[in-house]
Amino acid sequence: MDEDIIYYDKSEYIETESGNKISRKSVISVPQNIVLGGKTIIQQNCIIRGDLRRKGSGYAVVIGIGKYCLLGENSIIRPPYKIYKGVFSYYPMKISDYVHIGKRSIVEAARIGQYVIIGDDCVVGRFSVIKEYCRILDNTVIPPNTVIPSFSVFGGNPGRFISELPESSQIIFEQKAKQFYERFLPKSQ
Repeated sequence: MDEDIIYYDKSEYIETESGNKISRKSVISVPQNIVLGGKTIIQQNCIIRGDLRRKGSGYAVVIGIGKYCLLGENSIIRPPYKIYKGVFSYYPMKISDYVHIGKRSIVEAARIGQYVIIGDDCVVGRFSVIKEYCRILDNTVIPPNTVIPSFSVFGGNPGRFISELPESSQIIFEQKAKQFYERFLPKSQ
């Protein structure tokens, strides 16, 4: 059972009042443009680009992240962008509850629904939309503007439909996310 527990150096993580655990070794640019829902873990060397936002008024929240999310080591989260009539603009990104983003993954999606697992070493292209209850397998590349339907498993390069998930996926994903959070413990001194 101890092999399921992840021990971390307490001095390396900041724990917020809402239960978020953020590695001091992560890079969070302009944190006031990023909203965390609570009980989210941001592991070491994760980069979240809150500085990339549309010029002018509005869109103060660049990246919204729900509760019980995990942003794996060395992952990069940045909002999607496009050039329209010669103007370069960023757009907000919404990551819902119970989303697990694996190690070394790069995410530029417009929206990620709840109960989504993105594997290690994945690339999620600009303006992609991943609906609820999905799994993206390790080493998958999701092209820009892709819409992934609910209860789907995608894999490969480019990412394509592999299979469907059972309707019980919500319960399984939620249990795994809560267990991961509960087993993420500081090392004993």
